[in-house]
Amino acid sequence: MSQLYDAIISQNVPEVKRLLELDPPLIDEQVDGVPISFIAARTGNLELVRYIVEYSRASFNTFDDRHRHVLHYAAESGSVEVCRYLVERVGMDPTTGDMDLLTPYEIAAQCGYQELTAYFAKVCGAEVSRMYKNPILPGMHSDPSICRVGEDYYMVHSSFIFFPCIPISHSRDLIHWETIGHAITNPQWADIDHLEGGRGYWAADISYYKEKFYICATYRMNDDGTVYRKQIVVSSDRPEGPYSKPAIIDEDGIDPSIFNDDDGRRYMLLNRGARIFELNQDATEKIGEATLLFYGDHKRAPEGPHLLKKDGFYYLFEAEGGTGLTHRITVSRSDSLFGVYEPCPYNPIMRQEDPAAPIQRCGHGKPVMTQNGEWYMVYLCGRQVDGKYSLLGRETALDPITWTADGWPIVNRRKGPGYLQKKPDLPECLLQDDCTLDLTKKELSPVWVTPRAPQEGAVRIHQGILYLKGSTAPLSDVDSRNILLRRQTDFRFTAQTEFLLQELCQDQSEGLVCYYDENTWLTFGLHLTERGYAVYATEHIGHEDIVHEPMDISVENKVSITYRVETNFLKRHFSFRSGDQPWQDYKTLDNVYYLCDEGIRMGKRFTGAMVGMYAYAGEKPYTAKIRGFTYEAL
Repeated sequence: MSQLYDAIISQNVPEVKRLLELDPPLIDEQVDGVPISFIAARTGNLELVRYIVEYSRASFNTFDDRHRHVLHYAAESGSVEVCRYLVERVGMDPTTGDMDLLTPYEIAAQCGYQELTAYFAKVCGAEVSRMYKNPILPGMHSDPSICRVGEDYYMVHSSFIFFPCIPISHSRDLIHWETIGHAITNPQWADIDHLEGGRGYWAADISYYKEKFYICATYRMNDDGTVYRKQIVVSSDRPEGPYSKPAIIDEDGIDPSIFNDDDGRRYMLLNRGARIFELNQDATEKIGEATLLFYGDHKRAPEGPHLLKKDGFYYLFEAEGGTGLTHRITVSRSDSLFGVYEPCPYNPIMRQEDPAAPIQRCGHGKPVMTQNGEWYMVYLCGRQVDGKYSLLGRETALDPITWTADGWPIVNRRKGPGYLQKKPDLPECLLQDDCTLDLTKKELSPVWVTPRAPQEGAVRIHQGILYLKGSTAPLSDVDSRNILLRRQTDFRFTAQTEFLLQELCQDQSEGLVCYYDENTWLTFGLHLTERGYAVYATEHIGHEDIVHEPMDISVENKVSITYRVETNFLKRHFSFRSGDQPWQDYKTLDNVYYLCDEGIRMGKRFTGAMVGMYAYAGEKPYTAKIRGFTYEAL
């Protein structure tokens, strides 16, 4: 280590001054990826920190390799004086998250520094227990749309080719959400059996009008005809459904939303930019021609339009810049619906400006006002592994909206996505999805989905056993059916599933699956080989199958086999056990990069990694019997 490092660790301030006066660039040193000025902050020595801040050439808009800034290190010291100085004089934020989304405020609380935690609570306006973290809905929850009815909040998301279609979630505090139903549950109405992965139902919107809920979405078809996109609308007097048969709105575009004006007239908005046309009263027919309201402020890939009428203005929110790292939310307004729209001088009102930050791809937002008059924006975001792979897909985040003196909405004070925020002033309601496989009920939790609709009777529960009919088509085929999945919501997790042992035929298999689409997936399960029964993993990447070496097993006198995957970002470690016997390790795969949008270039890739169970029957009928599935975040 250097002389400067030694002087800092020993808190020898005169020696630090001497060394930096002789050689000012020494302050740019790093130790294992950590700027030496951060190490100084971790000492908790205010005199030392003040000298470095005020007299050295150190920069404080920098991060270490875990995306921690200087306040993270100061919080580790527990020094209230140093942290107060960095917050109040240097402008450091105690709610900035590192790559694990951990903030200085949480570090202080975890370390038990009561006085420092109390100071951060005063700065943030709430105790740490009254804060929430983004994303509020992790895993594949893209293109959120929200509405409030009384004290209840409802949200919908894109479902693409997964069935049931268009999940509907409910909350009473905007933080905790539970899936309560789907907009399309009839397989014939869904019409997705022939669709390639990444197509299907895009960018749903939910609204409430005259005691009925309306959900609209783009129905995105394959690129094998002259029409690629249509819009659908369904309605119900109950938020969870059942909903009506989809009405088809024959207008090209994506990202529809419904706007109900004060005069009772109803409209649909679509991209590019924000085009608008009138609907009939039950929103089943287009009764006017589309008109462009405004193309957008950024003018690249303008989409996701939503209208809000407030204080005599029509506010037009748009998603722009594409769904990658340049995604953003912009707003414009007009004093008449069709009238010239003025862009907000503070645009973009939400964007991640730091390309190295843990939360990226922020855009496609819709505002909501609470019953107490607070405003919030739900929007999509994404977290990348190694700065490249959005393994969990596009997620849903929530940040507060403030209104400027000149009447413009600003999201999170234009600081980008929030990592730790004060909870809305609403009664806490600890709703959450049941992601276990509860076989005591007759029906699966609504978090379980299949790629396209399953065959009739192919997924059923009877006397505590899940019966999963084996597909006659392989997982790499659009015709593959009955793959039972749930979203991957964590970078680190363990999942396992127990199958009752049955006799397999040649080429049949069953087990655990890590799934993105028909082009990219990974299975680990039981097969019948020429030598007998064996477990092995298969990676399907584009047009290539990588079959890993089988491990022969004996199934005599065995009742069941449990398959397990332990996930650590891009790593997958597989193991199995027979009955209650000890676990046996099979193999570790170090890089499953292909289970995400950016993994390969093939088809439409807008979803996220999932995990679940599969059974492949091939030419002979076969039904797997499953006794359980668990998912545990690590």
